[in-house]
Amino acid sequence: MPRLEKSGTTRRGFIVGGGALLGQALTPAGIPRALAATPWDLIVVGGGTAGLPTAVFAAQRARVLVIERAPLVGGTLDRSTGQVAAAGTVFQQAKNIVDTPDAHYEDIMRINGGTSDPDLTRLVVDHAGGMLNWLAEHGYEVEPDHPVTGSGHEHFRIPRYQWGPKGGWSIVEALQEPLATAQVGGNLTILLNTSVVDLMLNGAGAVTGVVAMDAERVRTDYPARNVVLASGGCASNPHMFEELHGVPLYCQIANPNSQGIGLTLGQAAGGYLRGGEKYAALLGAILADDHYPAAPAAIPALNPSLRKPWEILVNSNGERFVQEDHASIDHIEKQLGKQPGHRHWAIFDANILDQAPPLIPNWDAQAVRDACNDHPMFSSADSISELGVRAGVHPRHLQTTVEVYNKARENKTDDPQGLQHRPLAIAKPPFYAVRMQGWTLVSFAGLAVNPQLQVIRNDGQAVQNLYAAGEIIGAGATSGNAYTNGMLVTPAITFGRLLGERILQF
Repeated sequence: MPRLEKSGTTRRGFIVGGGALLGQALTPAGIPRALAATPWDLIVVGGGTAGLPTAVFAAQRARVLVIERAPLVGGTLDRSTGQVAAAGTVFQQAKNIVDTPDAHYEDIMRINGGTSDPDLTRLVVDHAGGMLNWLAEHGYEVEPDHPVTGSGHEHFRIPRYQWGPKGGWSIVEALQEPLATAQVGGNLTILLNTSVVDLMLNGAGAVTGVVAMDAERVRTDYPARNVVLASGGCASNPHMFEELHGVPLYCQIANPNSQGIGLTLGQAAGGYLRGGEKYAALLGAILADDHYPAAPAAIPALNPSLRKPWEILVNSNGERFVQEDHASIDHIEKQLGKQPGHRHWAIFDANILDQAPPLIPNWDAQAVRDACNDHPMFSSADSISELGVRAGVHPRHLQTTVEVYNKARENKTDDPQGLQHRPLAIAKPPFYAVRMQGWTLVSFAGLAVNPQLQVIRNDGQAVQNLYAAGEIIGAGATSGNAYTNGMLVTPAITFGRLLGERILQF
């Protein structure tokens, strides 16, 4: 889930406080020529969740250049909750929690129905604990009650899920000292405000470096023995996102630099993309408007483990499509994925509005009433049929749906969808509808890689000297067709360490 605000160290404060991490933010004339004078052992494209660990560990034994498009490092960790999961961590040991990589692997495959890549998933679970313990040695801390079995997504059977008090930025702060040490030691250079626009290839198709363009649009060739693509996904590129997933990018919340440039670079070198079919929608963003991709106006509390539902959920045909209090949030999300446009409406009445815990965190009943006057996603009416017309839901079907729900509740018979929590009928006007949209902030499609994290061609052969890690290999590779706890950030930092420490050969 996105992290829109955080307290404590800001991105600017982090950069200013760790002066070495400014890299070459304001590139003086001649710096690109100097950096391009001799081949690098490794060039990392992207200074984010996967790129920074790759650089830290590779710099312990090689000369590394990180090229980052933004004016500072961190990537999506500035808006991520930084949720990670691992077995055998110091955080588990502190609470006497017994766990193994095998148990972690089984839990992941149970949650995503075996849809993540088994080799890459195995690679994560076998090494994630070591990476989290390394972060802990460098000051990484987690919330006091962590690890837990779950929160907003499907729960694990064993507590192994945690995040820091500053979300994703807790990870960046733990990397600060190792990054600064590598820069001071001369093995690591960070070049900011610079975009990689092409890969250099020799006659045999092996990658031999990158072509980068600075803020003044000056292009420079940087030779390298190895290149790691760690530039993120395409969740801020509406056209590419829809082409790869077959679904519009409904909500704009990802890092603006997630334009899919690395995906294009990888394909140009011979790689191919996979995983778009694993797209899964998150429940319930209330969008600002219908101009996709739209900004999120609010995120309702639809997870039954966090707030029991008082409302019913319907699709555009005015029909319920799921048991609203089903124990599995993944089940609810999968049912949403089958609905037209991934749209759904919460339907309730005046009594529910006044008596239920807020559907939207930090919104009181009056805020909902006010939104019905000026927000396109909120509607109210004195009859269910009129509500359907105003909300854009089939009015006659909606009328029937509410009548059937009320009758089963009144007669104390089984709810048609199996709903157990039915505290109030939907009977007192005015009636309300809140339109919500399935959404995501990640790309499920990405570059195909082998267990050595080499970018591969359709025939399975590796593109020589080219590697990839992070969201660029697709969330579907390790999370599968689900939002599996920690299986976005954890693979990124873990694969980064593996690349820098042992996979890459210098």
